[in-house]
This record gives sequence, structure tokens and C-alpha cells, in this order.
Amino acid sequence: MRLLLTSDTHLPKRAKRLPDELLSELAAADVVFHAGDWVDTATLDLFETRARRLVGVYGNNDGPALRARLPEVAEAELGGVRFAVVHETGEARGRERRCAERFPEAEVLVFGHSHIPWDSTAGEGRLRLLNPGSPTDRRRQPYCTYMTAEVTAEGLSQVQLHRLPRRG
Repeated sequence: MRLLLTSDTHLPKRAKRLPDELLSELAAADVVFHAGDWVDTATLDLFETRARRLVGVYGNNDGPALRARLPEVAEAELGGVRFAVVHETGEARGRERRCAERFPEAEVLVFGHSHIPWDSTAGEGRLRLLNPGSPTDRRRQPYCTYMTAEVTAEGLSQVQLHRLPRRG
């Protein structure tokens, strides 16, 4: 099962449109995770119409229209792997401990907010924390990014961070 992980699309404030590469991955994915800060409902509409399955949450920059359609925390079980999605996890220091305590049943936590890609483990290795960065706003990062992964009989595998070409 192919996964697309993204967050912090911030349309149309940070970019006018989503990168073509991300749209191609959206079409190829079996399940799409979006960890909030959509900013406009048109982006959510696009994801809902193009994704086979969407697991998304709202972020701190998402207004009442998005909050009415999305939860603050989402959970999904895919191929026996338990996922949780949330926008914000707080500061980097102590993140693993806080997330392991907050999501004791999850095996993978997808989060956003910082625009900084993150891949670590917590709870003695039972919880994997993944932040795909942002495909539209690199902030202080060298590239805009997103992630892909696979769920197989063995669990989560082939987690890959993708760097998008710089916009001219």
C-alpha cells in the first residue's frame, strides 16, 4: 500500500498551486495523509476528489470552514499499522517523549507545523514520528518536501523524503 505524507500546503498564501510532482504522487497513492495548514477549502476539495483515501487534520492556520470538515486528531489502521495524525507537537526538545505519552496506541505519528522534515522513533522504538515538511513553503529549509512510504505485511517501510525543485 503506497502512502503520500504531506502537510502545510498553505495555499494560496505560500504558493499559487501545488507542485506537479506532489499532484502525481497524490494520484499514485493508495492513502494520503495531510497534517494540516491547508489554509483554503479548495485545497481540501482537491485532495478529497483526487485521493483514493484521505486522512487529514486541521492546523493552526485553518479557519472555521476547514475546522468544520476536519478533526484535530485523526487515526487510521492500514494493513495492521496504527497511524495517528496531528498538526502540532510542540517544540523539538522532548517531542518523542510527549508524543509517545499522547499517542500510546499509535505506531506511526504524522505531524506538521514546523515545515522541518522529521523522522525519529519514540517509546523504545514502538512509535515512528514523521513530519514531511511542506511542499510549498520551505521556510528556513533548503527545499520544499513531502514523504512517501509503503505499508507491507512487515509494517511501515520505504519511508522516503522527497525534495522538490526550487521554484524560479
